[in-house]
Amino acid sequence: MSESHKHMEAIVQADEIEALFVQTAGSMAYHNGKLTLHKLAPTTLFFSDRPDRVTGHLSSEEFVSSWNKGKDSFAETPPNAVLSIFHTDGVSDVVVELLEPELSDDQLTYTVIILDGEMPASGGPNSLFIDTIGRPLSPVSVAGARRRDDRRDRRR
Repeated sequence: MSESHKHMEAIVQADEIEALFVQTAGSMAYHNGKLTLHKLAPTTLFFSDRPDRVTGHLSSEEFVSSWNKGKDSFAETPPNAVLSIFHTDGVSDVVVELLEPELSDDQLTYTVIILDGEMPASGGPNSLFIDTIGRPLSPVSVAGARRRDDRRDRRR
């Protein structure tokens, strides 16, 4: 666990934010309920809405390893997500529920339940927007909360 991740866990005790996570990849494939993001960016972006407006990155490895951590984790309460896929003939968006992430090098595979839209068998560059609404506080959901201390230090 990185030092920043340890610091985040301490902050978890004091504050709660709900963040949206974004994972980007160079291509994707879908087969038999498995979505694989190929050429995955090494970090997962996160941000929160007002009033906190927290932003930052954490390694995709840290994101996946925290999947089953904490009460009402993503393992217990799977998140919804929108996969936006760029094709030569346009963009398609598919709403899914994410389960069982498996990270291997720059490939991330999720078991998915399609909630809306049609999942193509393959596609080009893509962004996966993961919604944490309803997920209680977790080390991942406050991954950038250390910015609060930095901001407070600047104000002093």
